Amino acid sequence: MIETHAHIYDEVFKEDEKEVFERAREAGVKEIWMPNCNSGTIAPMLEMAEKYPGYCIPMMGLHPCYVKEDVEQELQIVEENLAKGSYFMIGEIGLDFYWDLTFVKEQESAFLKQLELAKKHNLPICIHSRNSKKNEHNAILRCCELIEEFGWEGLRGIFHCFSGNLVEAKRVIGLNFLLGIGGVSTFKNGGLDKVLPYVSIDKVVLETDSPYLAPTPYRGKRNEVAYVELVAERVALLMGLSKEEVVEKTTENAMRLKA
Repeated sequence: MIETHAHIYDEVFKEDEKEVFERAREAGVKEIWMPNCNSGTIAPMLEMAEKYPGYCIPMMGLHPCYVKEDVEQELQIVEENLAKGSYFMIGEIGLDFYWDLTFVKEQESAFLKQLELAKKHNLPICIHSRNSKKNEHNAILRCCELIEEFGWEGLRGIFHCFSGNLVEAKRVIGLNFLLGIGGVSTFKNGGLDKVLPYVSIDKVVLETDSPYLAPTPYRGKRNEVAYVELVAERVALLMGLSKEEVVEKTTENAMRLKA
């Protein structure tokens, strides 16, 4: 399996890092893709990539929750790092309407600027799209609108932690993006039981978003990479496939993004 989204460099893993990686390997994880958040996470992320070469794979981008007054400075740092050519994906980028709507315009601007960087470097992107608490502001659809307005046919990537409905899933897939499926798929009211049976496994990749959003039966506890196996099992159940089929196809889907 390829774990397409884990903040494995987070401090919460420091005390039992060795055991976390042992469990990940035992679960069959052959790569861990690490999204960046802002300038403060670059050093620990790259340290992890150096410590586990070829296993922990870093992305570069500015997370929407970290878009503040210093957004231009942060974007400059992203651009400088991408120029070094050591990243295979731009992420995680996008829109977050859940916690705070203060910097929505800046989030949209940062998203568009990072789409430009994706085009410049011909790299896929990893999108974070979280709706407002009462769903009056839809980040998934707004990201889709901005992608459509941007208009580059070569744009591709993952809508990470997808938790939208079937209409939104089809729109995302129609834009040449994959659905990043994680622990939400195991939640009783997660909603993905109404989505996954109606999409192709060719459009799905697996993730955990560790240390966040642990799947059932670990919900509410620290998430970790090994739990991606539980996600694979849940996807298999919902899509009427074997776990082996899910592992094989989602790995192929992820690897195509790296090609």
